[in-house]
Amino acid sequence: MSHDLQVRPIEPGHLDALLALCREHAAYEQADFHDNGQVERWRSALFSQRAALHGWIATDRGEPCGFMTVTIDYATWSAEPFAYMDCLYLREPYRGMGLGRAFLETLRAFAVAHRCGWAEWQTPPDNALGVGFYQRMGARAKAKMRFNYDVVGRDAS
Repeated sequence: MSHDLQVRPIEPGHLDALLALCREHAAYEQADFHDNGQVERWRSALFSQRAALHGWIATDRGEPCGFMTVTIDYATWSAEPFAYMDCLYLREPYRGMGLGRAFLETLRAFAVAHRCGWAEWQTPPDNALGVGFYQRMGARAKAKMRFNYDVVGRDAS
């Protein structure tokens, strides 16, 4: 079967497909996913005058098969902006076809265009396929732990 693989910016018509891909991504990482109105919040975050979220979708003959989302963050120590890749996911049949490389090249170009000195991301330590790919692409792992601190509904005490 021939493929027509493309990576392009997410458009408003892709948001329902993005929701489905996020569900799959969460299942792949064995994480919980709750559909709680993300599509409308994504619409604002991705397409407002000052976008808070930047995203790209991979398609095969127009059918979504993966996505990447990125934010711009700021590092205190270096006093410089950096790109943070929040998600990169490809459906299993599309892994190893060059789309991951295309996404990372898109990330690099985005970071350069936004005057970011580097890009960062994280992946579960048991994602051997992803870790191997990132290392082959020249990324280096940093030994850190990720914490999640729920703030909604907490007392200020």
